[in-house]
Amino acid sequence: MSKATSGKQTAKFKIKKGDQVMVISGKDKGKQGPVLEVLPQDAMVVVEGVAIVKRHLKNPVRGRVGRIAERPRAIHISNVMVVDPEQKKPTRVKRELREGKLVRIAVKSATKLG
Repeated sequence: MSKATSGKQTAKFKIKKGDQVMVISGKDKGKQGPVLEVLPQDAMVVVEGVAIVKRHLKNPVRGRVGRIAERPRAIHISNVMVVDPEQKKPTRVKRELREGKLVRIAVKSATKLG
């Protein structure tokens, strides 16, 4: 069991809210979208338009009609990769010290992320 999934999160993830990511495994393989939320304690991410689940809601007031709400479900962080801003392909991410700051770099094109 990894440190990230063993209760308290100690691993530092290289995917952040707002990153454009591609799903690399699962039923939504190949889909892309921005990260809406990162859940570090569970090592999960919520990606817009991926892993959509339907929720049946009751009517809020008598006489009104209920509805079926769709929303994205969290998927494991290992099932997504950051999309390279230049090549538009999935890439790994590394951290590098540039001008005294630690920045995230796309491995494929050496482009600074975010």
